[in-house]
Formats: sequence, structure tokens, C-alpha cells
Amino acid sequence: MDTYTLTEARQKLSFILDRAKKKGKVFIQRKDGSVFEVKALSDKKSPLDVKGINIEISREEIIKAIKESKRK
Repeated sequence: MDTYTLTEARQKLSFILDRAKKKGKVFIQRKDGSVFEVKALSDKKSPLDVKGINIEISREEIIKAIKESKRK
């Protein structure tokens, strides 16, 4: 658990934000003992948003492969 004082956080804000992105979260603690969590927001990309590949296969060949796989 990475914990920084408020003074450190003020002096090294960019470093602490990078650290939160890398580690998932960091904590900043005030002199009174209260602790705050800093974490990076996740990218709003879909896990299904993947780059396609060109395999040069026809629609008919895909359908034939699917039908053959269902027979087994």
C-alpha cells in the first residue's frame, strides 16, 4: 500500500498520479490521520472492441466451418 503525506502529494502530484495508474491506487494521509484514496479511472473501452485481422476467407467458408464443427 503506497501512502503519501499531503505535503508529498502536493510536491509530487504527477508522480503520485502515475503511481496510482500503475498500482491501481495510492493513499494520501493528512496530519489529522484521515486517509484518502486516489485511483485512476478505467478506460471506457469495451472488452469486445478488438482490432480485426484479414484472413481472406469467404463467408461461405466460414459457414461451412461452423456447420462442420457442429457435427462433431
